[in-house]
Amino acid sequence: MSQSNEPKLPESDVPESAVRRRMLKSFGWFALAAAVPVGIYEWITNSPKLLGVKKPFRRVLDANEQVARTYFSNTHLVRTYPVNQAAKKARVNGYDGIKTPVAEDWKLQIDRKAGAPAEPSQPLLLTIDDIKALPKHEMAYEFKCIEGWSQIQHWGGARLSDFLVAHKLGTKSGNAPNPDNTDDLFKYIGMETPDKGYYVGIDMESAMHPQTLLAYELNGEPITAPHGAPLRLIIPVKYGVKNLKRIGRIFFSDERPRDFWAERGYDYYVGL
Repeated sequence: MSQSNEPKLPESDVPESAVRRRMLKSFGWFALAAAVPVGIYEWITNSPKLLGVKKPFRRVLDANEQVARTYFSNTHLVRTYPVNQAAKKARVNGYDGIKTPVAEDWKLQIDRKAGAPAEPSQPLLLTIDDIKALPKHEMAYEFKCIEGWSQIQHWGGARLSDFLVAHKLGTKSGNAPNPDNTDDLFKYIGMETPDKGYYVGIDMESAMHPQTLLAYELNGEPITAPHGAPLRLIIPVKYGVKNLKRIGRIFFSDERPRDFWAERGYDYYVGL
């Protein structure tokens, strides 16, 4: 082993100039380490906002979405429970978009044209009876709120996938959607309340999930106004913020539809 030409002196024998050099070097590394986080903080602080949050944070959320979407599968089902384990009184949370009384002449408006409202003569208008004409599915599962609480709830309604097939919606060709022909599917489905006070954008894969419902019953009874009467979205693969109450309009797009909480800094995908 080669020997250093510099003698190894006890610390007390180290020349004062060498000690100063070490101190300065250590201080330099400390200053550099401290400067990097400060620089990052200033960069983030000075960045423009993108959908309610600083752009770097939004990019992180988008990256998280891409990771989540790689392991999403329609064959992966959310755990369900016996109906008798569901809460007798389902928790109510959030009144955005449903602060006014339910209109007696409520109809569900479907815009076939992508991205923007269709011409007045073009929308498909459906009643709650049209939804109930589809096969009914019931499900008790753990509804999860992004605020941290959860509750087993019992919902009933029509599968959104059955609805899209029955009315030939969600495709660019105008044919019934085929999960194996993803090129024909729009990438997103948008929903909003009749007063446009609340709105969500859902990726089409999650919309077509077999547990996603257009729900009209809670605990075997018609849903009440606080829970989104007469028709709401129940999508177990998403947190509660995506489970739109009182659906007034549905449309399709290859671009992300606007989303109430994403505009306020939340994750757009919010998958479980």
